[in-house]
Amino acid sequence: MNLIVITGPTGVGKTDLTLEIAEHYGLDIINADSRQIYAEIPIGTAAPTAEQQARVKHHFVGTRHIGDYYSASLYEQDVMKLLTESKEKQKDICIMSGGSMMYIDAVCNGIDDIPTIRDDIRIMMKERLATEGLEALVEELKEMDPEHWQIVDKHNPRRVVHALEICHQTGKTYTSFRKNSMAPGSTRTLPDGTEFNIIKIGITREREELYERINERVLQMMEKGLIEEARRMLPDRNENALNTVGYKEMFKYFDGEIPVEEAIRQIQSHTREYARKQLTWYKKDPTVTWFNLSDKTITTRNIIENVNNHI
Repeated sequence: MNLIVITGPTGVGKTDLTLEIAEHYGLDIINADSRQIYAEIPIGTAAPTAEQQARVKHHFVGTRHIGDYYSASLYEQDVMKLLTESKEKQKDICIMSGGSMMYIDAVCNGIDDIPTIRDDIRIMMKERLATEGLEALVEELKEMDPEHWQIVDKHNPRRVVHALEICHQTGKTYTSFRKNSMAPGSTRTLPDGTEFNIIKIGITREREELYERINERVLQMMEKGLIEEARRMLPDRNENALNTVGYKEMFKYFDGEIPVEEAIRQIQSHTREYARKQLTWYKKDPTVTWFNLSDKTITTRNIIENVNNHI
């Protein structure tokens, strides 16, 4: 069995390429974007359109709601179940596409045995974030798990809170659950023992072109109704799913902190910054075969031929 993984930075063109490859092989698409899973925010997450989903069936798009708890660990379990079902239907190729690095790593490399957070712990930490603020929780993490404190993104409430949730629920450090991840490789094993081959395709573009695409996509989101979508999310603004580029800036606009023009500029800037972080992350994985779509001689056919050479 083979799993084709299409990845790359945000705005690079993964959706169109994946659709073409999926249609070539007659496959469904397994979505690996952690925000496109939520049904309420298709515009700000650039989720596949109804037309695109009519062309090819997508899994894990709009299947969860903003208040639902979800994680890379649960995603891995769901994808492994889906791959097992595909194998039982005699399908020897599946395709996964997205830019959420932790979700892709969870499926391709395995994930540490991190427990699912209990509702009472999750509610308690959510309330503490609201009342005490992020800075106080960062200091608490420094005391409870200094090793993870050194590497965690201290400006990301979701990362800090999740580490503290683990500490409070288990009485152990978050670091202690992150010691057993597999090194990046080209194979994994399904729960029934069936080995599957992983073929990772990374797509990129020259930086100037990528940034232009990102800037233009943000403008397209505005035309499609990002302001109205974000306004509908105001009652849920403290949910982790909305702690992301696009909605944070819109909420600042609604609060009167910045004009709409500045919100748009910040969304563009922060999205470009996220793309840079993605590319830095991908550099750690030597198993990815890269294609630069700024090179007009590179076609979908070239990428399919590369995949066929590894099947």
